[in-house]
Amino acid sequence: MSTADESTSPATADAGRTVRPQAGASPVDGEEEGPETGRDAIIRAARRAFTLKPYSEVTMRGIAAAAGVSPSLIVKRFGTKEALFNTVVDFRPAATELFTAPLPDLGRHLVLTMIDLRDRLHGDPLLRVVFSLGIEDERTLLRARFREQVTDRLAGLLTGPDARLRAELVAGQLLGLGATLSLHRPDGATAQTTAERLADLYAPGIQHLVDGG
Repeated sequence: MSTADESTSPATADAGRTVRPQAGASPVDGEEEGPETGRDAIIRAARRAFTLKPYSEVTMRGIAAAAGVSPSLIVKRFGTKEALFNTVVDFRPAATELFTAPLPDLGRHLVLTMIDLRDRLHGDPLLRVVFSLGIEDERTLLRARFREQVTDRLAGLLTGPDARLRAELVAGQLLGLGATLSLHRPDGATAQTTAERLADLYAPGIQHLVDGG
């Protein structure tokens, strides 16, 4: 599986296995680099492509065109479309940033970090789990990764009764925040409000779920 338009479904891979990008995490000298690295541009274009189209309709050439790089650069960085897909559906980097706060401060931290991640990634780090248009096997894989890497991870951090239930509700609150920010940009009230003010209004409800009270 090494051609630029590799179309084998990732559902053939073990749902618990994440394929790591192959060598070349740093920019390649002289190859279509700009303010963001070629790798960043590829990830952003791939995330959008896999969210808006079924897996079978996504091509490496299409991602390359959207990222402003050559298909050969994607092959060099990731190897195959399946490997690129597995990188895109890895929620662990976002979860690591989201959950690195003491439980008493986690609600506010989650809101502020979500907003910061959206700005840095030029898109929501979690919302693709809801809006992915892939076939059933791919949606199942995406949701399984989300449960394992986000919901289950949070449940393991919470104390008190109903930890899994509360974790699922917190995840729902974060997805709702992402949907709201997406729906009302660029001229909605949420787009014109500071992150701190959004946290003032939204974080207490999440913190109540974190606390379990």
